[in-house]
Amino acid sequence: MSKALVVDDSKAVRMILARTLAELGYEVHEAANGREALDAIQSEKTGLSLVLADWNMPEINGLELVKKLRQDPDLSSLVVVMVTTETEVEQMAIALEAGANEYVMKPFTKDILVEKLQMVGVHP
Repeated sequence: MSKALVVDDSKAVRMILARTLAELGYEVHEAANGREALDAIQSEKTGLSLVLADWNMPEINGLELVKKLRQDPDLSSLVVVMVTTETEVEQMAIALEAGANEYVMKPFTKDILVEKLQMVGVHP
């Protein structure tokens, strides 16, 4: 079973994303901010195949998280999808340039999330 990490400071959003990923067959782990995410990723380094990260979070935000992940050669193949309320095209470009594989704008539907996961090759 593939493992995914949902990173969002909103418990409700984490719950929605976790439920959707579980329905898609993922074992889901959760983190409330980028610092918790980095700790979880270090302990699960080889097991995770997907990270869904919010942009606006305390301590370490989603953009900083993406940059930190891309600095680690062991995590270069980890798929990172930003799931955020940042809707400006410039923000999307910044996230993709930093190393995010894809970008999902809130609010989103399950179909949109599945489509994005298919685009990055982590869901059949």
